[in-house]
Amino acid sequence: MVNVKVKGEEIRRRFPRIVMNLVMAVIFWTIDIFVPPTVSTVVIPGLNTNAGLLIWIVVTVIMAFFLIRALSDALVLGDILTDVVVRRLGIKEERSPKRAARDFIYIIIIILVVTALSPILANVADIGYLLTTTATYVALALIIILIYDIGRILYRIIEQKAELLADRLTQMAEKNKNSE
Repeated sequence: MVNVKVKGEEIRRRFPRIVMNLVMAVIFWTIDIFVPPTVSTVVIPGLNTNAGLLIWIVVTVIMAFFLIRALSDALVLGDILTDVVVRRLGIKEERSPKRAARDFIYIIIIILVVTALSPILANVADIGYLLTTTATYVALALIIILIYDIGRILYRIIEQKAELLADRLTQMAEKNKNSE
């Protein structure tokens, strides 16, 4: 019962943060669409760079910051939701090897999709290289998240097996001590 209460509090705390971070990301995305074209003719002295490009980069970084914050909260809520679904399905193991295998399959799919999209994105006029680089980094971030999840799952499985082995060794040592 306590665990359910903690999860409920976690959901109440994180869901509004996700919504606010997504709203902020949409606001900066809107700024990203409309503001850079209005200053595209201005060149920043000293940098010899288009002001629109600089504004686009800064706003995109800020938007990415809010998306990352929303993603981190969403991952926690995703873990809670996964725990609830797994428990409802009657699976006793908190993190199953099947989930690790599914994460590995997702990694392969991400690699294949980005590899297939890269030539297409590279042909987009003026920003093809930027799109290809962005797709690569987004794929890398997703792969890192999935590898982290696989590591968490494997760590918990190994930890459970090690505790089981330690309990058995302790029982064997106690039996040998009692039989002497």
